[in-house]
Amino acid sequence: MLHYPNINPILLQIGAFKIYWYGFMYLAGLAGAWFLARYRILQNASRYDFLSADLLGDFLLCCMFGVVIGGRVGHILFYDFAAFLNNPLVLFKTWQGGMSFHGGLIGVMLVCFIFARKKKLDFALFCDFLAPLAPIGLGLGRLGNFINGELWGRVTTMPWGMVFPHVDFLPRHPSQLYEVFLEGICLFVILWIYSAKPRPRWAVSGMFLLFYGIFRFLVEFVREPEVASGFFGLDWMTMGQLLSVPMILVGAWLVIKSYR
Repeated sequence: MLHYPNINPILLQIGAFKIYWYGFMYLAGLAGAWFLARYRILQNASRYDFLSADLLGDFLLCCMFGVVIGGRVGHILFYDFAAFLNNPLVLFKTWQGGMSFHGGLIGVMLVCFIFARKKKLDFALFCDFLAPLAPIGLGLGRLGNFINGELWGRVTTMPWGMVFPHVDFLPRHPSQLYEVFLEGICLFVILWIYSAKPRPRWAVSGMFLLFYGIFRFLVEFVREPEVASGFFGLDWMTMGQLLSVPMILVGAWLVIKSYR
């Protein structure tokens, strides 16, 4: 049995100024995505001649707002709408955690669409280029959840069960670390290798939706559901699984359609 290390959620504090690990992970994810995107552009300039490092830097700056705004609004709408009705200011307390991937994805897709139209980029090719970069931020974001001591797993008898003292003294699945491994590391490896060779339009984006949806659906079986949202469908399906089903279906459809 393991014990949660009780990490200070504040990375750095100078007077009243505070930098939280959670926010730092998002910035690190964007920085990592930028470096890898720049590397891929330099390695295959002819294939990605519609992009440049400067253009990508501008997009990632816009993307940051899409992630934060979409993720936070999505969390409130999908998981904690009652808290918002009780206190609308909870929407701005991002340092406490509470970011929805599905909301963040919607926010990023809107930013991608607007940016692609403004810069006259092919939307499909742009999304396919960006898809392998997303798992970096996803994995680091889940690591931020672990540092915050949130989104813990269900009670388990497995030897690696972890006690979160701020929750109770029962061993639980460290589901945040499962997601770091699956949605961060595994998804990145799959997409990076798959996209190394030219693929049909929307195929890479479809693979991202498909595998993220599968990984998230599976992890939800051992992750404690949000108290506010509870269970759906025969009292076993969580909100995370409910939102992942369309991702799996759309992802599979895009992959099949792209090869046809």
